[in-house]
Amino acid sequence: MATHRSLFKRLNLVRSALIIPSDKANSLRLFSQFASTVDIVHETVDDITSRILRLRSSDGNTASILQNWVDQGHKIKSCELRDISKRLIKSKRYNHALELLAWMDAEKSLWTSPADCATRLELIIKVHGITKAEEFFSDLPNSILQKAACLPLLHFYVKKKDTEKAEALMLKLSDLGLAVSPHLFNEMMKLYMATSQFNKVPLVILEMKKTNIPLNVLSYNIWMSSCSESSGVAAAEMVYKEMLRDTNVLVGWTTLATLANTYMKAGLVQNALITLRTAEKKLSTCSRVGFLFLITLYASLNNREGVLRLWEASKAVRGRITSANYMCILWCLVKLGDLEEVERIFMEWESECLKYDIRVSNVLLGAYMRNGLMDKVESLHLHTLEKGGCPNYKTWEILMEGWVKVQNMDKAIDALKNGFPLIKHGKWKPSDSNIVAVAEYFEKQGKVEDAYKYLKFLHQSGIANLPVYKSLLRLYRCAQRPAFDILEKMERDKIELDDETSALIQTLRSECTDHDQSSTLPCDQSTPVPPYALKSKFKPINP
Repeated sequence: MATHRSLFKRLNLVRSALIIPSDKANSLRLFSQFASTVDIVHETVDDITSRILRLRSSDGNTASILQNWVDQGHKIKSCELRDISKRLIKSKRYNHALELLAWMDAEKSLWTSPADCATRLELIIKVHGITKAEEFFSDLPNSILQKAACLPLLHFYVKKKDTEKAEALMLKLSDLGLAVSPHLFNEMMKLYMATSQFNKVPLVILEMKKTNIPLNVLSYNIWMSSCSESSGVAAAEMVYKEMLRDTNVLVGWTTLATLANTYMKAGLVQNALITLRTAEKKLSTCSRVGFLFLITLYASLNNREGVLRLWEASKAVRGRITSANYMCILWCLVKLGDLEEVERIFMEWESECLKYDIRVSNVLLGAYMRNGLMDKVESLHLHTLEKGGCPNYKTWEILMEGWVKVQNMDKAIDALKNGFPLIKHGKWKPSDSNIVAVAEYFEKQGKVEDAYKYLKFLHQSGIANLPVYKSLLRLYRCAQRPAFDILEKMERDKIELDDETSALIQTLRSECTDHDQSSTLPCDQSTPVPPYALKSKFKPINP
């Protein structure tokens, strides 16, 4: 409070200097005081949060900044540190967030909550890996902290589909009396669904009932889905009826969507549509997630009217419609084959977007390509460039595939060349069929040099495959060119030879021997020749 009074007093002095300076010396004195006030304000702004958020990997660590701050006499609260850690995690600065939580735990004057412990374990997994996380969990001093930290550990096992470790952890938690949350059991059911062990899900439900663990909405939804997979519609309906009798849970759109999906898989289209109409009544105008999920189900049922009705209804939700939302509706309409409506909604997005998101235009670009409308593909591509769209790997993939389909290989190669930087950095791997199509084009055209350069690039990018090598070997055989370099690359790429490739190598070996009787290669045709042993003195490739 005293600091604030002092600050306001100085600001009043500044106001006086600005309005009625009595003389030059007095004005200079007042402005000098104003400068010191600015320094104080700057110091206030330059707090611990901004210092940490400005930190970069090479500048030091979070712990040293925090310690220096405290050593200078400043105070800091646990809640402030939690806010900073959340911001660090949001910006994917996991290492700094982990350092902060570790320092906070070591500082005796600060209280670390069980939730902090869970967050720290999650960060250890991201930064140091699962082994260190398991060690951290084992070293936790009490059951309260273990109870909080077990969920992120189990979640990791589920994500990796590690059934053995997940079951071992659940057994340990049960022995310690810590398996008391439905979230843990839900994770196990997710694991069994992901690994197609559908019959194990009812066993988890049985265990929950035995130990008086309450089932939540997600528990019922997973149980219903497992029954649908293992026992059919009738079993899923029984779960749904049991949920209706459970006064501790409310049936919402997620449960009805799960039931509708069960009907759809069983071919009961009318039942699915009736259930979806009921689900619509449960939707909230606080979020578009439910609207978009039901839209995808209507699209799967080939129900255009439901898709468009819900899309219009979703506009009642507050906030901007995101690019991801537009991508969802466009994909659904593409699935329905309604290109006219796709174009209309795409234009609607273009008129409202603040920044051109190439992912949205790629949906329409792909639809044109799959329908063989390459004129529209080319026109849309140029249009997106004019609008400031930045092509990504999917853009070049669509263009390349489209031009390959219509055998316009020059344009397909142009698209491939434009995507070269993305391939080099591992952000794009063209499909094997498209890669081979370019190689076979060079082969048919007899373009030896282009074919070799192409193979060299694929080899350097780690995406060369057997059909490409075969194509180039055939081309070299026809052109009577040395294949030693190609075969060496095959060795480095660990390409497994098939019968055709082995025969090609034997043919090249034969021709090599015929042209150079002094060759050191073994001439016994029954002896397999390793690729790297093939040498010849045919005319070299022109540089």
